[in-house]
Amino acid sequence: MKEENKIILSMLVKNESGVLTRISGLFARRGYNIDSLSVGETDNPQISRMTVMATGDDYIKEQILRQLEKLHDVVIVEALDHSHIVTRELLLIKVNVAQGARSELLEAVSIFRAKVVDLTPTSLTVEITGERSKCEAFIEYLRPFGIAELCRTGITAISRGSGILTPNE
Repeated sequence: MKEENKIILSMLVKNESGVLTRISGLFARRGYNIDSLSVGETDNPQISRMTVMATGDDYIKEQILRQLEKLHDVVIVEALDHSHIVTRELLLIKVNVAQGARSELLEAVSIFRAKVVDLTPTSLTVEITGERSKCEAFIEYLRPFGIAELCRTGITAISRGSGILTPNE
């Protein structure tokens, strides 16, 4: 899907039980898929920051924004402009590889600026952070080695420069 069809929403939500269920339920009821979801507590323990990536055109983006703004759990929600944000994703990838066949894999780890976080006689677990395209390229490079297991955080995003997501007081 084209990058311009990716909707990246950043929101501050109440840090209470059931909030994630209500927000994901809103997407489900309207038939919108959540492509990526990242949630974490902010410096205020009563507020969490949530980054949601979905796919859709401008009409769908406006519909999602309007519906999210109606939820009492959502303090503020904003659609982020792709050209004015910094995004990152974290991946942990386990590759089953014997000790004698690791040199090419370790070279790729170095080139992609990844990090080996676990090493056994039969496997290697690598951590990589970066933009989604970098993570996807690393996955594709490792595919021929045989990926045993992969987990990813989903993207998290923040505005560049002085743009700050703050509650409307």
